Amino acid sequence: QVQLVESGGGLVQAGESLRLSCVASGRTFSSYAIGWFRQAPGKEREFVSTISWSGSNAYYADSVKGRFTLSRDNAKNTVYLQMDSLKPEDTGVYYCAAGAYAPKAVEYDYWGQGTQVTVSS
Repeated sequence: QVQLVESGGGLVQAGESLRLSCVASGRTFSSYAIGWFRQAPGKEREFVSTISWSGSNAYYADSVKGRFTLSRDNAKNTVYLQMDSLKPEDTGVYYCAAGAYAPKAVEYDYWGQGTQVTVSS
């Protein structure tokens, strides 16, 4: 069992940065890939990025590639999503999830409650 808690969201202007954190409880955290998804109002949840259990591999959606960076510290049971050059279209609730190293939500078994990111123009 893994419990996930996201933090770091907020309101920023376009071009600014935010760093989201996903802290996990449970001894098996390092066995899971950790993915980030986001959901804007009226839209479906979409894949943002995922990082392998070791941290050696990361995969990004085209919409965030080059702007977002994912990293993890297994000693701290924490994954970080550094978001730079934010755009209004990045607005949404951001969720972290533990599961397989894949860009599909169905591949993830455990989910956090989400943190709101709002980017004003």
